[in-house]
Amino acid sequence: MSRYKKLPLTMLLALTTLPALMIGTVLWFVADIFPACTITEQSRLAAPDGAFDLVAFSRVCGEDTPPNTQAALLQPGATVPDDVASFVSVGASTDFAPRWTAGQALELSLPADAQIFRNDDTVAGVAVTYRCALRLPCCAGRAARPSRTALWPE
Repeated sequence: MSRYKKLPLTMLLALTTLPALMIGTVLWFVADIFPACTITEQSRLAAPDGAFDLVAFSRVCGEDTPPNTQAALLQPGATVPDDVASFVSVGASTDFAPRWTAGQALELSLPADAQIFRNDDTVAGVAVTYRCALRLPCCAGRAARPSRTALWPE
């Protein structure tokens, strides 16, 4: 006859549930220690066809976050989620002076003197063109990818 008995179900549940609850509690407290990012919506512009809202925002993750401005396309009226992915991001507080040139085309101004972290050509099927905020030749070299050209308003 076997010297070992089966572990009662209540004991098994206690031995697995209690450590899981303790680990979850520790993770919850640790997450509170580190600052979460705060998103501040700066402007919103609806597409002419109503398919998207262009939202310009800044993201602050702690006290030493440098100024930044980003933009994303969201569903009309949607709030900006914490994990939103931007298609353009610059290292300055700026106004992109956005305008829809068509239902599926968008134009944004990029500041000449700011670091450009990201500037995608298309997002969600919408073509994006960038123009320089100032009419300076140096602005064309400020794009994240050198192959991109800046458009200057006439």
